[in-house]
Amino acid sequence: MTYNFDERIDRRGTNAESVDAFRHALFGKESETIIFPCPEEELIRMWVADMEFATPEVVVDAIRARLDRRIFGYTANLDSAYYDAFVRWTQDRYGWGFSREEMMTSKGVVPALYDLVSYLCAPDEKVLIFTPSYAPFRRAVTFHHLTCLCSPLKKDGAHYTIDFEDVSRKLEDPKVRLCIFCNPHNPTGRLWSREELERFGQLCRDKGIWIISDEIHCDLLRTGKQHIPLAKLFPDYDRIITCMSPSKTFNIAGLMISNVIIPNAELRKTWHTRQHHSENPISLVAAQAAYEKGGDWLAQLLAYLDGNMALTKEILKAELPEAKFCIPEATYLAWIDLGAYFPPEERLTRFFAAEAGVLLEDSSMFLQDGESCIRLNLASPRPVVREALGRICRAVKERGGREMPCSR
Repeated sequence: MTYNFDERIDRRGTNAESVDAFRHALFGKESETIIFPCPEEELIRMWVADMEFATPEVVVDAIRARLDRRIFGYTANLDSAYYDAFVRWTQDRYGWGFSREEMMTSKGVVPALYDLVSYLCAPDEKVLIFTPSYAPFRRAVTFHHLTCLCSPLKKDGAHYTIDFEDVSRKLEDPKVRLCIFCNPHNPTGRLWSREELERFGQLCRDKGIWIISDEIHCDLLRTGKQHIPLAKLFPDYDRIITCMSPSKTFNIAGLMISNVIIPNAELRKTWHTRQHHSENPISLVAAQAAYEKGGDWLAQLLAYLDGNMALTKEILKAELPEAKFCIPEATYLAWIDLGAYFPPEERLTRFFAAEAGVLLEDSSMFLQDGESCIRLNLASPRPVVREALGRICRAVKERGGREMPCSR
């Protein structure tokens, strides 16, 4: 079957965050002061990390079949069908498996983060993250009144690497209890190499540090790339918790189901004691169908995303040659450094909304160490991506006519 990723789907009136919640999420109290250059329905939305593509038909079919059963009472993940589907997926794609008892489900990776931080850390302990960072990592720490330590990634042009010397220094602090790790990394799109994963994992292992490895983007790879679960490299270290989900891969984030792999028996006891284990019956069958039957759809999706990434690089090179952009090894997110055109303090989310009619997230959404960068969600029909990039480039050029580009 050939899938049409060029199809445009109207999401207005569905309570979609990307469409109906952007004002408060991106601009807060200032939302009413922004004048857009086009009608609101013509804004291009490239901020929330879900896709503008239809969910695979095999998933929709599974939901329809479950609806026909006509009862949606309390449901639990009782049999092995979902586990079997997911573990076959991880074995086939990553050569990695785990026992049924190690696999938990959660309403999402972020809710799992909030819970796990509280289970693992005492009130005076610290948590290490890498920046720039997905903002909920820090919020999951500070919500519990813990100290969040940031290790800035090293940047060479548009390429990011781990600063292992900095990580090693910070892990010397006896109060550091946990590291929240992102593999592949959001927002930079780095797919960490085996050598990087082994070095990082060993540093944590030497200090007995717990690791929550958020691997939610692990299926969204560029052609020829291979994801390595961190836990696969340390099978006898039971302090690595792996979070994966069909939500990003198959565009079912709203169904709220994620997988949390917990090899440590004591932590599993805590999880079972404190969690409510009822499942959404629709989510369960949807996720199972995705893992059982969604491989062909995903293969075509990845090829389409490769094309969107290549188009982005081509347009930026031609129109904004001073922009720094590496095609990410994973994710459908483009992390673009516009520091040659804007000062660090420029509020790029507001600028591109008001001047280009494009909704995107700037570095302020990713804590620190990403000044003058923007994150574009490229999981949209290619004509939309082309139009968005055209608007962005025109806005930057027109700004340059009023004010000289910045030199750094």
